[in-house]
Amino acid sequence: MARLAQTAGLTDVQQEILSTVRDFVDKEIIPVATELEHRDEYPQAIVDGLRELGLFGLMIPEEYGGLGESLLTYALCVEEIARGWMSVSGIINTHFIVAYMLKQHGTQEQKDHFLPRMAAGDIRGAFSMSEPGLGSDVSAITSKAVRDGDEYVLTGQKMWLTNGGTSSLVAVLVRSDEGHPEGTAPHRSMTTFLVEKEPGFGEVRPGLTIPGKIDKMGYKGVDTTELIMDGLRVPADRVLGGITGRGFYQMMDGVEVGRVNVAARGCGVAQRAFELGVRYAQQRHTFGKPIAQHQAIQFKLAEMATKVEAAHAMMVNAARKKDSGERNDLEAGMAKYLASEYCKEVVEDAFRIHGGYGFSKEYEIERLYREAPMLLIGEGTAEIQKMIIGRRLLEEYRFQG
Repeated sequence: MARLAQTAGLTDVQQEILSTVRDFVDKEIIPVATELEHRDEYPQAIVDGLRELGLFGLMIPEEYGGLGESLLTYALCVEEIARGWMSVSGIINTHFIVAYMLKQHGTQEQKDHFLPRMAAGDIRGAFSMSEPGLGSDVSAITSKAVRDGDEYVLTGQKMWLTNGGTSSLVAVLVRSDEGHPEGTAPHRSMTTFLVEKEPGFGEVRPGLTIPGKIDKMGYKGVDTTELIMDGLRVPADRVLGGITGRGFYQMMDGVEVGRVNVAARGCGVAQRAFELGVRYAQQRHTFGKPIAQHQAIQFKLAEMATKVEAAHAMMVNAARKKDSGERNDLEAGMAKYLASEYCKEVVEDAFRIHGGYGFSKEYEIERLYREAPMLLIGEGTAEIQKMIIGRRLLEEYRFQG
């Protein structure tokens, strides 16, 4: 059967990488995903397999031991992995955002120190922007860094860290007023710090505590945590890029990569939901024939497949735009918005096709039904994406009256 969401113009290397990842997903992830998800168990064997495949270094330049592949290659790999189990794609996403931020904005010493070990999977990355009272308003960050000689002292509480427990490097965005006079725009007085820590929970280094995992409706297996800083001392040479006040822009650059990733996840989950729905529709019989032969079900399948194709095309376009070096916040926002909304709709249609059985935990669609809503929130809500899209459109179509 021809697969949906094929990508034209891929190189032989890209096709080989995707084929390898697809085989790994089919053999190593799909058969165990639902069982691990129901137990909320970290997929250590799967993560070890991804490490052996070299996926933790997929976008890291070859000079640092990575594969030096494009964002498009990475996004297509994420799409395949999310098709197997979305939580696994989350494990590598934050790692890659931090690696990307280091590659784009880090000092040479920071790149030399971190990237080779990140490429090997010896260091796992997480990034921390949100706070308990923050929501979508990044300018309201209250966590602070105060200079004390050759160190900064960080204080505050961060929220929603994917890989918060298993990571050993966290990129943390805080407010730093040093060198920024009163009245400076909030986004100009933020700094990203590279915080090294031991994996695990509790006090993972002096002044830094990672409480236990947050219990979630879906997106299980991967650890989502808080991060509490109470007098955490970080050397000045761990300011990303070596200069304070640039953190907001560094994080937003990373978030654009993250939005392409979330779009890819939405595409992967939607593809899997379609696969489950179209298969079940041919197995389940009512009124003397498979339900796939009922026009109402055929209409659903047609709509689902069209949404899968449309979301995939927008995701690929956003990734290629970023790879070209052009600004892609418009395309990334559109792709994230459309893919997450379509994912929710395709999953719900597949759930409806399954009827009562879709409500049973024995069926995979039940897991997807709980996972899809996270994509509506992660890397910015639909409302935030619409704001980004609307502002960019007004820039591009400014009326000269």
